[in-house]
Amino acid sequence: MRRFSWFNVTSLTLGFAFLYVPMLILVIYSFNDSKLVTVWAGFSTKWYGELFQNQAFLDAAWVTLRVAVMSSTIATVLGTMAAYTMVRAGRFYGRTLFSGMIYAPLVMPEVITGLSLLLLFIGIGLDRGVVTVVLAHTTFAMCYVSVVVSSRLVSFDKSLEEAALDLGCTPFQAFRLVTLPIIAPAVISGWLLAFTLSLDDLVIASFTAGPSATTLPIKIFSSVRLGVSPEINALSTIMIGIVASGVILFSLISKRNIARAEADARAAERT
Repeated sequence: MRRFSWFNVTSLTLGFAFLYVPMLILVIYSFNDSKLVTVWAGFSTKWYGELFQNQAFLDAAWVTLRVAVMSSTIATVLGTMAAYTMVRAGRFYGRTLFSGMIYAPLVMPEVITGLSLLLLFIGIGLDRGVVTVVLAHTTFAMCYVSVVVSSRLVSFDKSLEEAALDLGCTPFQAFRLVTLPIIAPAVISGWLLAFTLSLDDLVIASFTAGPSATTLPIKIFSSVRLGVSPEINALSTIMIGIVASGVILFSLISKRNIARAEADARAAERT
């Protein structure tokens, strides 16, 4: 029995081509010497040089990076706590409401989320800036982290925590020394997902960002409305490279950890 038929190969090829050929074209034209993004005039890296001299793009990139790091970190902490509560706390009063509020941003339109957060910030008198964007991104990224971590906690062997408690650990020590290292890949995956969502967000940031906190997606969108510049192609290529490098690095680290765990298990069996 063949594992791949011609239909499956064709479907996969067309699917991957639909997803990645536009990115490949963008990367190729980022090295175009012409100002016209659709006319090839020779290989050149001058647009990367001009990009690093464009202070507006650099400032927006710095704001986006700060917001992504802060919001993803806070979302990972809160999402992990929420996941642990939902999986390990059992049934408690208000659990249905609690889980519904955690998962609501997953299905809520971004326009509604952004508008509601904007009205909240105006109501409490909080000026729009980096802080409001961080709070907004944390709000919708936390639920994604919670889903990822919950899926790992459901399959977690509780007997390991119970053994740590029997040996004298406090519940916090058992979580820190036993549970957290085991679910660390899921926590890191949640952080990377939250980081990527923050980098990509345009709608919510456009509602909650102020003049002093223009993120990179907002800057790119406003620039594209006036015409696509080769600098935008260069910037997009850099972003693709950063995200791809992060995914590859995390994949290599995960494979190394899995191989190390399997080697330790085989060594333990021999002894």
